[in-house]
Amino acid sequence: MLKNTPPFNPPPEAAQVLLALMHAQGEVARLSEREQLISSLLDSVNAVLWAFDWESRQMLYVSPAYERIFGRPANLLLADYNQWRDSIYPDDLDYAERSLAEVLVKGAVEDREYRIIAADGQVRWLSDKCFINQQADGQRLIVVGMAEDITEKKLLEGELQRLATTDVLTQSSNRRHFFDCASQAFDKARQEGAPLSFLLLDIDDFKQVNDTYGHPEGDLVLQRIADSGKAALRRGDLFGRIGGEEFAAVFPGCTPEMAMQVAQRLQREIQRLSFSHEGHTYGVTVSQGLTGMVEDDEVLDNLFARADAAMYEAKRKGKNQIVLG
Repeated sequence: MLKNTPPFNPPPEAAQVLLALMHAQGEVARLSEREQLISSLLDSVNAVLWAFDWESRQMLYVSPAYERIFGRPANLLLADYNQWRDSIYPDDLDYAERSLAEVLVKGAVEDREYRIIAADGQVRWLSDKCFINQQADGQRLIVVGMAEDITEKKLLEGELQRLATTDVLTQSSNRRHFFDCASQAFDKARQEGAPLSFLLLDIDDFKQVNDTYGHPEGDLVLQRIADSGKAALRRGDLFGRIGGEEFAAVFPGCTPEMAMQVAQRLQREIQRLSFSHEGHTYGVTVSQGLTGMVEDDEVLDNLFARADAAMYEAKRKGKNQIVLG
């Protein structure tokens, strides 16, 4: 018969080693869980976290969002920082590089916004904050940052700006935006001693159009007049709807005599317009008042008042004409 086997009692040194191995395995497991958690968090953040060695011009780290936002492989960027630089929208490249260099002076730059061109050709806006991560003298100068995709925010801002400055019906400048721009153009012309002309345009007998054919037809007339104005004016001229059936234009760099040629072209364009409602065809005419800067110390309101008086003079003279005031 076999004798009872005595229990195994490892020597104390072996027991310590065993406990150490068990502890190490536990630490490895916890580190692995921590790494998985960090990796999961980085993957879910819709912003590119990055680290850049300033001296060697080498990208040290870039988070997974880089591939989603830029549409380019991260390993290419880690091998060559110019992958990021070459993605920047050409018009924004100088600003992006200058603002990045400011981190050396300020220690942090938090207001950088610029555009990139993603691999699929889409233009995206980035808010790219950056900070110096140098802990002590003698260490490598590392710049760390976070580049967030703010394209949707910029599109919303652009739409809100458009709604705030555009007449919804005619898609031309609304009254407030027109006069803001006109005031800027007027101040610039006065400072530079350059000419500037101001025009007011009113649709003749517009109430009769609304009363006869209805307001939807009147809206169509306004839209077509606005389209004619945009087509007739030169690049750099201002055009907007400032009242019900009243439009205005500013001609920077133009004397009234020069602006008269544009006004006459607009008059002809409008005279050629043809409208049809329930088998009835009709046209519209406009009266225009045109004036320019006369004295060095005058203000924009003076031009508006003279153009307004000239426009009503055109009405009194039989409409469908331009009066120079």
